[in-house]
Amino acid sequence: MKPTWEGHLRLSLVTCPVALYSATERSADIHFNLINPKTNNRIRMQSVDAGTGDVVERSELVKGFAVAKGRYVLLDKEELDAVKLESTRNIDIEEFVEAATIDRIYWDEAYYLAPAGKTGIEAFAVIRAAMAKQQRVAIGRLVLHTRERVCALEPRDTGILLTTLRTHDEIRSAEGIFDRGLPKPEARMLEIAEKIIEQQGGKFDPSRFKDRYEDALRELIERKKKGQPVTSASVEEKDEKVVDLMEALRRSLKGGGDGPVRERADRFLKARKKAPTTKKKAAPRRRTA
Repeated sequence: MKPTWEGHLRLSLVTCPVALYSATERSADIHFNLINPKTNNRIRMQSVDAGTGDVVERSELVKGFAVAKGRYVLLDKEELDAVKLESTRNIDIEEFVEAATIDRIYWDEAYYLAPAGKTGIEAFAVIRAAMAKQQRVAIGRLVLHTRERVCALEPRDTGILLTTLRTHDEIRSAEGIFDRGLPKPEARMLEIAEKIIEQQGGKFDPSRFKDRYEDALRELIERKKKGQPVTSASVEEKDEKVVDLMEALRRSLKGGGDGPVRERADRFLKARKKAPTTKKKAAPRRRTA
């Protein structure tokens, strides 16, 4: 696997050569080309001057920042290279924190960090082992694709998992979205909802979750390759609207899945029937504006 980045991991005066590899991939995605159906040829995109309509070669183009309508500050490659940061080949560790203190909204892209060659592998092993023993995540900085990124480093297997972090300025405020008042759930409804969560409990297995749209596209392409007709599948919509929330919860609990999940639900319902019950006066529902 070709590394995305190569440089040095630096902790105070301790440094070691490392290589960064992307931990995720989208190579399985289906990519389409734009085709002229009359000629079956691919379409070639051209850069066109919006004012004159003339075609311009991409090698002649420069980047521009809009300062007003129709006005741009132009920057060529040499000028952009002049602002590149010096620390392009170092991952500088600045502090160590507990992973739980990093809000999940800040986590971004994941990479594997491994020693680059045999030189400095002992220093890499010491840094990794110390982080594992202290159960801390290292916070550092690196320049990736010409941009400085804050990153989190944590032990993983015999290497380190490096995850780039979003900056505070990249996170949108939830003000105006979560500020709406919520009513206090009724005790009985909350109890049933909790039981539904319990009966649908399990362990996360990422292999169970696949891109069904991607699979359907591949099936469609195979059918077209074989010359088979393609028709839209009719979907029967069942009218199962339940207006009453309590009734919806009860039906969800009673019919919430098959196999072990259904059996747990049945056992819960039977236990509720056998248990002695005392009638309580229902609390009045709170209204929200």
